[in-house]
Amino acid sequence: MRTYLQITAAIVVFFIGFTSCKQEPRAQFYFEYFGFDEGLYVIYDVIEMNHDDTVGVHDTIEYQLKTVWGPVFVDNEGRNAREFKRFTRLNPSYDWVLADLWTGLFVGNRAELIEENQRIVKLVFAPELNKLWNANAYNMMGKRSCYYRDIHEEATINTASFDSTLVVEIDEYYSLIDTVHNYEMYAKNIGLVYSHFVDNHFQIGNSTIVKGIEYFHTYNSHGYE
Repeated sequence: MRTYLQITAAIVVFFIGFTSCKQEPRAQFYFEYFGFDEGLYVIYDVIEMNHDDTVGVHDTIEYQLKTVWGPVFVDNEGRNAREFKRFTRLNPSYDWVLADLWTGLFVGNRAELIEENQRIVKLVFAPELNKLWNANAYNMMGKRSCYYRDIHEEATINTASFDSTLVVEIDEYYSLIDTVHNYEMYAKNIGLVYSHFVDNHFQIGNSTIVKGIEYFHTYNSHGYE
């Protein structure tokens, strides 16, 4: 016959085990940093600069870009994907014009965009500081190492505040004749909110850009349609 103490001990052990199971935290992958909701759109103010000092060209173009997630469809590999439509206009007084039709999807713990038939790994989950991946792992382009520079940080772009953002470092290289820096910021439940791309080349001892490209996508607004 079991004693009172044995029964009490069994109840305590059961209660501790039950409580531990209930309190075990669920894994957080934070897929929402990719956006990916049907109808979600983001508008960016874009600045593009092209430099070619050999012909005296230093052009700056400003326009707006709008991205929109479409409905889910099944791709040719049987995976759920979404259309990722990109529209441009010179300024808000103009109508949007379709510029590109890309595809976005999740593959395991990866968020990918198929851009101009090139499969790019944009984010890898769950985000951790300095987590490293090859953005070009699934295409024929050269290796491109990316890592998380910042995770879950507050940020402000113009007058817009974001509670939680990720920053992905893509390229960063400086020398006497080159300046290359490419990074992206993603906000939870929105997706990309800032993109910074600089690839400039100089003559030694001369600050004039001989050849180069710079473009910046800066968050303007977002919503659903």
